[in-house]
Amino acid sequence: MPFWWQDLLLAIPRIVCGYLLTIDFGAAKFGLPWSPEDNNLSFFEVAYWFPNDVAEYGGIFAMFPAFFAWMGAFSEGVGGIFLLLGLLTRPFAILVFITMFVAVFFQQFNQGMWNMLPAMGIMWVSLFYIILGSGRFGLDYLIAKK
Repeated sequence: MPFWWQDLLLAIPRIVCGYLLTIDFGAAKFGLPWSPEDNNLSFFEVAYWFPNDVAEYGGIFAMFPAFFAWMGAFSEGVGGIFLLLGLLTRPFAILVFITMFVAVFFQQFNQGMWNMLPAMGIMWVSLFYIILGSGRFGLDYLIAKK
């Protein structure tokens, strides 16, 4: 972008979605230092209930629920951090997009539009950053500049 303030405006959705993913969505399912203590999750541990939730999606998710639960929780918890920082933005945006796509169409689809909105919003924001990258206010830009 030609002006710094345009990049700043483009960074706001990335920062907000990254923050929400890691602090709220990911921390409830994945053991991070800021996960709620009552979840009793050790570092990088998936919540006990999440693989059972993933198995209910059927198909390949029922065959490998622990793997897909770990990948989904990782993409929310760790992917949120990377989006927040603008580090490896495109690869993590792809991972977040896939996770949110699964959340929208396999988990929330039959529960109405209001339940789908958070995952849909993050899905579309991640698609935006797959295309654009982090912009001037991300670590990707600082690393590429050097």
